[in-house]
Amino acid sequence: MYKTGELVISANNRSFRYGDGFFETMKIINGDVALSHYHFERLFSSLQILKFNTPDYFTHTYLSEQIKNVTTKNNHQKWARIRITIFSGDNGLYDDGKRLPNYIIQSWQLNTEILKLNENGLVTGIYKDARKSCDAFSHIKHNNYLPYTIAALWAKENKLNDAFILNNFNRIADATIANIFIVKDGKIKTPALNEGCIAGVMRRHLIKCIKDESMPFEEAQIEAEELLQANEIFLTNAIRGIRWVKQCGKSNYTNQLAKYLHEKFV
Repeated sequence: MYKTGELVISANNRSFRYGDGFFETMKIINGDVALSHYHFERLFSSLQILKFNTPDYFTHTYLSEQIKNVTTKNNHQKWARIRITIFSGDNGLYDDGKRLPNYIIQSWQLNTEILKLNENGLVTGIYKDARKSCDAFSHIKHNNYLPYTIAALWAKENKLNDAFILNNFNRIADATIANIFIVKDGKIKTPALNEGCIAGVMRRHLIKCIKDESMPFEEAQIEAEELLQANEIFLTNAIRGIRWVKQCGKSNYTNQLAKYLHEKFV
């Protein structure tokens, strides 16, 4: 194990040079990874899509043990955020080598306040200077995170809590660190995966819960204008669960359904 600040990758690393890799963010609650089956299913699917050669030992059980070692060392066993970064080795663009998955596991202590629904709604905007592609890789949390990074800076500069990202058809993809759901005319909608959004674990969990409740729901295209006309908007990710949005531009929203879903399923 390395201490923070120690060198773990070189300047020739493919992930550093080309964004060749991905990451997984998880939440520890009372020592266990929340929704771990979804997280590890997404992790191993990403390994396959990005053509890593996964060794036999590199399993759900193995990674769970490594996570436990890190959280124990850092005294983060009860409440923590975990990030696993997967990256390839030191090779040129066409010299892919064995493509074995190198990895870094990090942990940070979480405040239990993060488990509560936000009292103050988020103030947001639509970032228009970047577009998410809609391809076979757009749903992966890969290491080429530039649209989200600059959108987050834009949000901060404009005193916003988050920003919405458009896809290359000028429709809503997701937010900088979260998936987006809207409620309009009694129906819950979220962008479909082929709209360029990340295949979020909390998104997947919440979709199952909504369907099990037989609530009106659709994975679909969401135009920017439809977002502005919605009754509610809420964001989801694995760490914060559900956060409700109070404002986007000049549009204002309530949080009735977000509150209900948070109390029942998060």
